[in-house]
Amino acid sequence: MKPGLTSGMSHTQRFAVEEESTIGFMGEGLRVYATPFMVRDIERTCRDFLGQYLGAEENSVGARMEIDHLGPTLKGMWVEVTATVTGIEGRKASFEAEVRDALDLVGKAKHVRFVVDLAKQKERLEAKAAKLAQLKP
Repeated sequence: MKPGLTSGMSHTQRFAVEEESTIGFMGEGLRVYATPFMVRDIERTCRDFLGQYLGAEENSVGARMEIDHLGPTLKGMWVEVTATVTGIEGRKASFEAEVRDALDLVGKAKHVRFVVDLAKQKERLEAKAAKLAQLKP
């Protein structure tokens, strides 16, 4: 990881709340921003932010998410996710996030990511795939 990322720094991204990011189980007229998509958007914001401080041979993976979905956002609105760094410890980056639509605070979260070396990650995944292949009859 490159130097420069410190606690207190923040980054904001905006996401459209389109049909595919809403719940449909309550009926067409009741489509609102779905929690799994809120999680996705928080992860994406934190990953994009952290990515600005990574080398070409690095990326990051999510390790923990604690989320409160506080209120509905209607289909057709947008949300802004603001991620704030709360700690950097070696390869571990911790964030707090707020999710707001045009009217309200609709979500809060704590998220942890780990920086990974892509070559080492590839080796780990290949080793796991080899173990899996041994299990197949």
